[in-house]
Amino acid sequence: MAEQGGVEQYLEGYARILVGVCATGRRLNRDELEALRGQGERAAEAGIGLRLLVRAHLAAAQDVRADLRGTGADHLLPAVEQAVDAFAEGHERAQRLAIRQQEAARREFIDDLLHGRSDVGRLAERAERFGLLLSHAHAVAVAQGPEPYDDGYAVTRSVESSLAARFGDRRLLLTTKNGRLICIAPGDQADVLSFFAKQAHAATDGGRVAIGRAHPGVGGVVHSYEEALNALDLAERMNLEDPVLRAADLLVYPVLTRDRQAMADLVRTVLGPLKQARGGAQPLIDTLTAYFDTGCVAAEAARRLSLSARAMTYRLERIHRLTGADPGNPVDRYTLQTAVVGARLLDWPEQDL
Repeated sequence: MAEQGGVEQYLEGYARILVGVCATGRRLNRDELEALRGQGERAAEAGIGLRLLVRAHLAAAQDVRADLRGTGADHLLPAVEQAVDAFAEGHERAQRLAIRQQEAARREFIDDLLHGRSDVGRLAERAERFGLLLSHAHAVAVAQGPEPYDDGYAVTRSVESSLAARFGDRRLLLTTKNGRLICIAPGDQADVLSFFAKQAHAATDGGRVAIGRAHPGVGGVVHSYEEALNALDLAERMNLEDPVLRAADLLVYPVLTRDRQAMADLVRTVLGPLKQARGGAQPLIDTLTAYFDTGCVAAEAARRLSLSARAMTYRLERIHRLTGADPGNPVDRYTLQTAVVGARLLDWPEQDL
């Protein structure tokens, strides 16, 4: 904040304008108003607060008032009001421009960071302005709700306020990307991302949160971010119900799909015969899914599917006859369960393999 002496340069010509207006009773003209707006902009760019500037304008008006005679004093207050309003308009305009420039720079940095663009050294240097030390490992959490979110939304502000109140000035970054909330935190601070997941789940009215693993360096942020996105996509395809997903707990799925052709062959070979069933393969795949999800407890699976115990038994026997694999046999069970997971990942039988 500048001292009073540094304010005087932004009042140049102000007293002269007041004297001229009071002498004639006229309003400030366009050139005078624009000059005052320009001074307001320059004062804002110099980092001088508006309160100090307004006090300086009022003090200068008091000096002018002491020299006025007759009816000229009656015109002073309207002139001061008009002049200060124009000055404040310029000051606020410069501040809004600065904020937009800061937001644009922040958005550009976020885009570069999450896509691994830009020079590594330059990106690390820019990151320090936003509280990140990219020489360390970082993990990324991504929250997805029923609607898209942006930086200025109430949901975003609510989660950001909660993080600030809980963790203060820890080196973390909350932002948005493609309608999702994103939190980047040091890899050794899992409590930050767990808290973010809890707050985001509540703020997004039951949205889902995925947390990537911690990875070192600039590329580590991108890697963790992509893991979180993949976990969200996987949860949708596999109908996973957990509100918080951790990429570290889902590593088996990328392994299963790494050789897509081999998985497609397994699905076609093991589950292909189910297409012969009345109603197609999908009801029997749903039966196997419920059966495996309940730990192979037929009674519980039947309740989930709203089936009688007899109907459940009939379906399992039908699967055995068509595929030759017995869901109750440990060896066959592994093959069937892997094929069912592959079918869900590959969206079969809706999609041809």
